[in-house]
Amino acid sequence: MGRSFLLAIVILYLLVSALFRSFRDSLLVLLVLPLATVGGVVALRITDLMVFQPMDLLTMIGFITLLGLVVNNAILLVYQTRTSERAGASRRDAVEKAVRIRLRPILMSTLTSLFGMLPLLVIPGAGTELYRGMAAVIVGGMSVSTAFTLILLPSLLRLGEERQGVAIGDTLTGGIAVRQGEGS
Repeated sequence: MGRSFLLAIVILYLLVSALFRSFRDSLLVLLVLPLATVGGVVALRITDLMVFQPMDLLTMIGFITLLGLVVNNAILLVYQTRTSERAGASRRDAVEKAVRIRLRPILMSTLTSLFGMLPLLVIPGAGTELYRGMAAVIVGGMSVSTAFTLILLPSLLRLGEERQGVAIGDTLTGGIAVRQGEGS
């Protein structure tokens, strides 16, 4: 299982790197994976407290499926930010625009996935115990990763904002950075 999980992460990283043509943006997208995994494990443990839930094959498949699902929201946000920056927007404006434009699609896709899995997780019945572990992993992981994508990822996207501003200022002033409040 561990090898399959690592192989899935490596393949995902290579695919996202090819999409963005940037290792840094790919790492930003893949930062959702550890938190999604933690969310999946916590949800699985909470489910195990209520009803016995073994770590079976379908639960492990749920973790690998979770990897593919959670990167979608981060890809939307990073792609929209970079598109706005290429169009001439500042980093701050690009991030704000990306969150504003992509908030609704992110919430719609996440809620669709969550509500699709909830019956398998909470409604007892014939066959649901088979898929309960997978549903718990996906519901917990997607909930945590969506919160991360909408709260923490925009902050990480803005990390290079000041450096970018200094570089632009350096080229405009011939290497002398001019900042407000400095001088006299």
